[in-house]
Amino acid sequence: MAAAKVQDVLLVGFGAVGAMYALILQRSGLTRVTAVARSNYDAIQGKSTLHLRMSSDLLFKDHGVRFESTKYGVITGWRPDRLVRSIMEAADRPYSYVFVTTKAIPERASTPSILKPLLSVPYAEQYPQPTYVLLQNGLNVEVDLYHAIKQIGKEPSIVSTALWINTNLLKPNVVEHGIVDRVSIGMYRHNDFTTDINTPTEAAILEDLSTILTAGGSEVQAVPEVQRKKFSKNFWNVVFSSFSTLTGHRVPALFRSPPSDPSVSYTPYISPTTAHLISDHTLPTIRATLQELVVLARALGYPDSEDGIPSTLPDEVIENTRKLHVIPESFHKPSMMLDAEKGQAIEVEAILGAVVRMAQERDVAVPRVEMLYALLLVVQNQLLAKLEQS
Repeated sequence: MAAAKVQDVLLVGFGAVGAMYALILQRSGLTRVTAVARSNYDAIQGKSTLHLRMSSDLLFKDHGVRFESTKYGVITGWRPDRLVRSIMEAADRPYSYVFVTTKAIPERASTPSILKPLLSVPYAEQYPQPTYVLLQNGLNVEVDLYHAIKQIGKEPSIVSTALWINTNLLKPNVVEHGIVDRVSIGMYRHNDFTTDINTPTEAAILEDLSTILTAGGSEVQAVPEVQRKKFSKNFWNVVFSSFSTLTGHRVPALFRSPPSDPSVSYTPYISPTTAHLISDHTLPTIRATLQELVVLARALGYPDSEDGIPSTLPDEVIENTRKLHVIPESFHKPSMMLDAEKGQAIEVEAILGAVVRMAQERDVAVPRVEMLYALLLVVQNQLLAKLEQS
């Protein structure tokens, strides 16, 4: 039996998600992984050692990446097959796949601008365009890349994803991961939300990707129409990421009762003084916001079914969230809230702006989503102002 072909894969964005999927790709034994690491390149390669050791935020003593994963175990000194500082440096060969794990924040840098060397005429003339796999939050994150590939006279091959993973970058070369890395993958079809049959070429791409990621240990679902999966996943971020970022309180502030045992201490919780107001006003408003997304889903052509966007989804999202955050052990912070606390730009355009624009194009009223978007634009504006000054 012939050995499986080993394919060159490029991964762009070496934060927690990028590092985890670089590990998964390499674990498959089916890829040679080139990873682009900008801010943490020195920490991984062991450059500027004296400076790094003098830093108050000491790196893990081993160079390479340290993974602390419930699923994959503790791995020390790990490196991809090739680590580079820039995409320009990586643009010296063809790739079967380019995984993009940067956050979709066009106010800072669009995906085509990040990938510019791969989208240049000289590169396109020398090498075939890869299939791009976007591991990014939000909706319509593929659009700019689609048009950029069209502009160089190539037919875009883009895989969209809906990703569930619990991982954080503890230090520049230390990654924490739990037990979940689950991804739904499907072909991006520009302005097409209803085609649910793959062409033979599309099916072959998805089968190949599924084989690679499954061999690496990830849980993969290949679907014929992935945008509805992304739309469904975005429900949670639209309301609960926005709530936490705007109020400065984690999600348990909506659901959790005060400690009943004097020996147990946690925050936040709902104060009994105005608990009835949260129940009578806040939670119904959250449900009404999610209901606006259901109306938009129908305008996009998503059916009222488990394979589409069911009408029961708002209640399911709220109830599932309540179950997770009513318990004393709930410490999760939404990534948008974390980014805002760290002074980093937030994914407001991909998560909320895209929803508002899609609704406007279809004459669907989403006033509550628009209000969240409008308020988060102020948060983003101030974050950007501070970043521009630094």
